[in-house]
Amino acid sequence: MRLNSMDRRILLGSVVIVLAVVVIGSYSPLVSDWLTGTTAKFDESVLEDGGYMVATKTTVDASIRFAFELYERYSAGNGNILFSPYSISTALSMVYEGAGGETAEEVADVFHFIEEPSERKTATSNIHNTLNGKDRDYELHTANALWMQEDYPILEDYVDAVMNYYSGEANSLNFSGAPEESRVTINDWVEEKTNDRIKELFPPNSIYPDVVLVLTNAIYFKGDWLIEFDEESTSKDTFHVSPVESVEVDMMSLKGEKFNYTQTDEMQILELPYTGKDVSMILILPNEGNMADVESTLSCDELGVLTEGLEESVVDIYLPRFKLETKYFLKEDLIEMGMPIAFTPSANFTGISKEEGLFIDKVIHQAFIEVNEEGTEAAAATGVVIALGYTQPNEVFRADHPFIFIIQDKATGTILFMGRVANPQ
Repeated sequence: MRLNSMDRRILLGSVVIVLAVVVIGSYSPLVSDWLTGTTAKFDESVLEDGGYMVATKTTVDASIRFAFELYERYSAGNGNILFSPYSISTALSMVYEGAGGETAEEVADVFHFIEEPSERKTATSNIHNTLNGKDRDYELHTANALWMQEDYPILEDYVDAVMNYYSGEANSLNFSGAPEESRVTINDWVEEKTNDRIKELFPPNSIYPDVVLVLTNAIYFKGDWLIEFDEESTSKDTFHVSPVESVEVDMMSLKGEKFNYTQTDEMQILELPYTGKDVSMILILPNEGNMADVESTLSCDELGVLTEGLEESVVDIYLPRFKLETKYFLKEDLIEMGMPIAFTPSANFTGISKEEGLFIDKVIHQAFIEVNEEGTEAAAATGVVIALGYTQPNEVFRADHPFIFIIQDKATGTILFMGRVANPQ
């Protein structure tokens, strides 16, 4: 697989992800210094001998593992791919806090969640607090919220868990009497948290009178390349979508700069850091015609091997401007991945409410990304509805054919966004 390191200058502008859950019924904790206003509860003392660091790494690895498993499902097609593993995993983690019995087992199997509550919650709050650090050269914010049917008996312990460990807001709405107004209110929250990049996460009629709970998760990232591309160096070029199809693109270029880079017999891998160097884009550029073989080897372990092999090299980068917009309805994917019970009236969400009949009705994920000379702007939203060193020739990284990209927080290792550019247009 080839990590496309093409233009660092691509501005990763604003990356946003929101995961909403609707219920229908009938590692270093940089605590106060780093937080931006919503502080998840972090109690290192509950895990002895550095256990919180182990739990944090396990939680990050679980999210990455899910990322590649979901990517594998979408890679069977030939089109563009874009989603936020962090957002989807975080939202379903909030759902998991209220699941029990076989329902909980299936959700944990799909998302590889830590089953021990104190470890899982402490790790979750640690990641949240780290991602929401202050005084950075880029913007990175995550947000969670509970939207509850007024007067519906949601358990206080469940609300406390989401508020304390996910920094979730708690809000009451009248789903039963005013479902359309409730839908607009939640969509407005999503738009605000995603800098207006994700609109209409919940389409008309997706919120209805039987809804009793909606969970939303949002992530926003905006950063400039550490080394930007010069717009004057951008020119028209050919991007080879396939052996028989080509399109004209605006190809950015950046020459003679040092980047972390490596190559194998199958691909090139390039890391483009954003200002502050805490977040970077990893580009995987398979040899032409080798995308399927590279994708078949993608995994959490393989990503570690590839990134460990990166070495500082002088690289001439050619990277197309691109803009992707995607929307996925994840219900069938999650069922086929191994959690069917959660989508049936037999689901066990007694950790949310003692009332029977709660089940997930739909899961929606919407994403946006735009890459140009200045950087990248990206946004995503997910909605879950629960019904109740030495001189040598420069390396050349020319992304003029399909490539894979990963935006990763380096402090935690969390994959914030992941995708494939099959056609920049």
